[in-house]
Amino acid sequence: MKNIIQLEEVLMFILGIYLFSILDYRWFWFLILILTPDIGMLGYLFGNKVGAVLYNIFHHKGLAIALYLLGIYFELPVMQLGGIILFSHSAMDRAMGYGLKYEKGFKFTHLGEIGKKDG
Repeated sequence: MKNIIQLEEVLMFILGIYLFSILDYRWFWFLILILTPDIGMLGYLFGNKVGAVLYNIFHHKGLAIALYLLGIYFELPVMQLGGIILFSHSAMDRAMGYGLKYEKGFKFTHLGEIGKKDG
């Protein structure tokens, strides 16, 4: 099952790259911005609960899709770009095993514990 989920996330990342290619931005912007959603990790400076909430906001695919669709509706390419970056980053993270966080701590995700080897 883990491999199927990883493949699905890789394909979503490729979708994000395709959607970015439709926009009129140079490719270096994708490379520069792809890691910006990790700014949500700064919430962990204020504890696990705040950290998990902020991290999950910056890594929520539903929010990313809504942002992208609002960008289309309002004809705001920068909003579309934001949605694509959030979506692509989240897919990339999940393909590598980094999921949405539980309040228990950074390493506890909906995909399992980070760093824990499968049995």
